[in-house]
Amino acid sequence: MIDQLMPPGSVPRPDAVQPQIAAVMADLPADYAPRTRHYDGGEHTADQEHAHPLAPAGSRPNYANRLLLSASPYLRQHAHNPVDWRPWGQAALAEARALNRPVFLSVGYATCHWCHVMEHESFEDLSIAERLNSLYVPVKVDREERPDVDAAYMAAVQAMTGQGGWPMSVWLWPIDATGGALEGLAYFAGTYFPPHDGHRGMRRGFFSILEQLSEICQTDLPRVLDSGGQVADAIRRHLVGGPAGQQLPELAAVDAVAAEVAQSYDAVHGGRNWAPKFPSSLPIRLLLRHWLRTGDASSQEMALHTLRRMAMGGIRDHVGGGWHRYSTDSRWFAPHFEKMLYDQALIGMALADAVAVAPEPLLEDALTETLDGMLRSLRAPNGAFCAATDADSEGAEGRYFLWTIAQLREVLGDDDGAWTAQLCGATARGTFEGSNIVHLQRLPTADEWPRLRDVRDRLRAVQRLREPPLRDDKVLTAWNGLAISAFLRGFQRLAAPRWLAVARAAMAVLLTQLVRDGRLLRSRLGTEATIPAFLDDHAALVQALLDLFETTHEFSWLRLAQDWQLEQERLFLSAEGRGYLATAADVETVVARARPDHDGAEPCGNALAAQNLVRLAGLTGQARWRHAAELQLQAFEPLLVARPGSLTEFLLAVEAHAGQRQIVLVAPAGLGLEPLQPLLGVLRAGWQPNAVVLALAEDGIAAQLDLAPVLDGKRALNGLATAYVCRDGACSLPTTDPAVFAAQLAMPILRQ
Repeated sequence: MIDQLMPPGSVPRPDAVQPQIAAVMADLPADYAPRTRHYDGGEHTADQEHAHPLAPAGSRPNYANRLLLSASPYLRQHAHNPVDWRPWGQAALAEARALNRPVFLSVGYATCHWCHVMEHESFEDLSIAERLNSLYVPVKVDREERPDVDAAYMAAVQAMTGQGGWPMSVWLWPIDATGGALEGLAYFAGTYFPPHDGHRGMRRGFFSILEQLSEICQTDLPRVLDSGGQVADAIRRHLVGGPAGQQLPELAAVDAVAAEVAQSYDAVHGGRNWAPKFPSSLPIRLLLRHWLRTGDASSQEMALHTLRRMAMGGIRDHVGGGWHRYSTDSRWFAPHFEKMLYDQALIGMALADAVAVAPEPLLEDALTETLDGMLRSLRAPNGAFCAATDADSEGAEGRYFLWTIAQLREVLGDDDGAWTAQLCGATARGTFEGSNIVHLQRLPTADEWPRLRDVRDRLRAVQRLREPPLRDDKVLTAWNGLAISAFLRGFQRLAAPRWLAVARAAMAVLLTQLVRDGRLLRSRLGTEATIPAFLDDHAALVQALLDLFETTHEFSWLRLAQDWQLEQERLFLSAEGRGYLATAADVETVVARARPDHDGAEPCGNALAAQNLVRLAGLTGQARWRHAAELQLQAFEPLLVARPGSLTEFLLAVEAHAGQRQIVLVAPAGLGLEPLQPLLGVLRAGWQPNAVVLALAEDGIAAQLDLAPVLDGKRALNGLATAYVCRDGACSLPTTDPAVFAAQLAMPILRQ
């Protein structure tokens, strides 16, 4: 057994823990590079403000804590800190109660730049580590694995400071769990703290705050409990939300969002007229639907212009493909270089809609490179997709993505190098810390697109030789569901067969490796998958299954979607049947079971659920799903009236419910789907975002009537492929003529 130095100031660990740590250490490969500056018996500092975080390969770390036993890449990043971290759970809170100490809770994620900064400055500092270990029970949480913990204590941070972010830093007093709740009372909270007083211009540093907040617990615990109790009440109110509504929301909520966006729109650069700019800040897909319904050209222009400016800007990775997390400026130029899987998926879906509306080279290229970029940088060996890649490599932000003029000429030659520099606005001085962010200074001409693609391929081949940013290899069910939907919607628009194959493979991983004993799981890394799924995991899975059905027309996917929706009802539906709760009824609760009621960077689970229920109602024609969809819409009507801009993904369901078409295409018996191709071609040539489509041969209808009563009475007229365009069960005259079918689709739908 390998002896490990205990972190300074730490208390003895449970008897079973240290042998487990030693066993993991003994199994590490000989070339293991620990993430720490404490190795080989000493502390190794560097002149750089943020040196390369990894010790040389083969180094022996001075410290190892319980996070080494975790599968989470983020938690394992902190496994060799001198802080004696524990993972979140009953054991850590029970230990804090036994020691009569507060808990210091740190929440972050593997690709978070400022999480890395606080690690380097504070969690690797021996004096700060000693203070944490001797005064607190330090606990680390990966927010992507435990969105419930993150949501609960982010509410505390926002209540105390008026803002939030990561790293999240929360001081808790542990109390006895009641009613299945896992509770720590938050009595102080913030995000990043500098290590010492006066650092980065901030008056109080982390070192001083630690001592002060520990002393308060020892000298005035009643005040801590009172304050923590008030914060806990605020958290519960925030998580549970207001009462459900009694009527269906009106399309006026969508109109209000379009008007609000117009007031804050940046007409020059697209997006909102502020910085930093996040792609999710403008509801592109909703604006396009608003234009389709109302004819409001400004909604279409805001959506398309924003995507065009983004597609030309530095927020897009023009070499590797895909999108960085946000732009630090108002021009979409200087990105924060993280890449998140959900961003790739959501922007991909927006681009698929935009290409349907405006099939132009820039948007089609951006869609192609978004999806193929996911394959290059985020696809896991098992066929699913990893969570994210870091902003940093070699200890510096963005280094992997930047190019000097000299590097462009070296890789591309003088002629192509000069042309690329001119097209991308590269300069000898550099546009970012002495180097250049690749972007499009102007739109390529039709003749230049092939040259640009060739240049990208050559730059990419050289870029791959650089040290890549860290990749968070977690496979998250929710984010993979979104990714599958993006590939399928991209396939529907541009018909790239590889994207359909990718979607099928990723879904196979979710349904096999992320299901245990019939229960969906949140995440997987290697062979470990233990955390039960949350609402957003189930909702994103059902959405992806519905997209697989409408792409392939294989009814097995629709049956699976219904089965998983039924499981979602069982585990997450609120007691009154209005809205879903974030955590399952049979799992441990953090403070309270939340009812998600706003979109963030990712769609709210209840918003995805609303979209799915509306689609299930249309695809099946079952009254149970129509009733469930209307209850879900009614539940959030008060919020949609009060603050519609916080639930723009939910408003997609409102649009769909108000204007849904059911399209049934029936081929003659015995001929498969081939006779339907002219009718399917009409659908591909247009854009019907609120339509649901069922396509099958006449001899297959009987087998699907239990699932989809909407098929009853449908047949192929005169032995020809036939289209039925329906609304609320009432159908136009069936037609075998693609031109008549197109005219029926062009007719407006009566709406609220």
